[in-house]
Amino acid sequence: MPHGFLLSQPTLTETESAPAHGYGGAMPWWAYGIITVAIFAALWGTLVLALYATGRGEDAKELARFVPDCLVLVRRLLHDPRVARRHKALLLGLIAYLAFPFDLVPDFIPIVGQLDDALIVAWVLRRLVRGAGPEVVAQHWPGAQRPLRLVLRFAGDRSPR
Repeated sequence: MPHGFLLSQPTLTETESAPAHGYGGAMPWWAYGIITVAIFAALWGTLVLALYATGRGEDAKELARFVPDCLVLVRRLLHDPRVARRHKALLLGLIAYLAFPFDLVPDFIPIVGQLDDALIVAWVLRRLVRGAGPEVVAQHWPGAQRPLRLVLRFAGDRSPR
């Protein structure tokens, strides 16, 4: 065995080239988004199943519908002429920010990584509720009233519903 055999690194000759794809390469930007969505969906599904397993079926149904209801709400608000363009721009910016795999604080940092997302969502919702009014948001909410009250409270609306 030659001296330093275990420490030597393989080298490419002038006629060889590194593989274009395979292990060890950087992932494309969109793969990070897919992984983030998959992790979120797995955690969300686990929480819904845990609620069902503990006998809280109604809570599980509301949680299972919450994200789809929020997506429907955003789509409806984007098409509502009563919502100002600047608020629609904020909603589009929020969607882009949440979909983009890189955040102000990376999501892999426990608690703080998700906190920046929650703060930005709260800020956009607060601006939207104050600008368009809680009635507009309530009119477009497709789900149950309890999650709507939570969304409005999260956005800073203190009126009883």
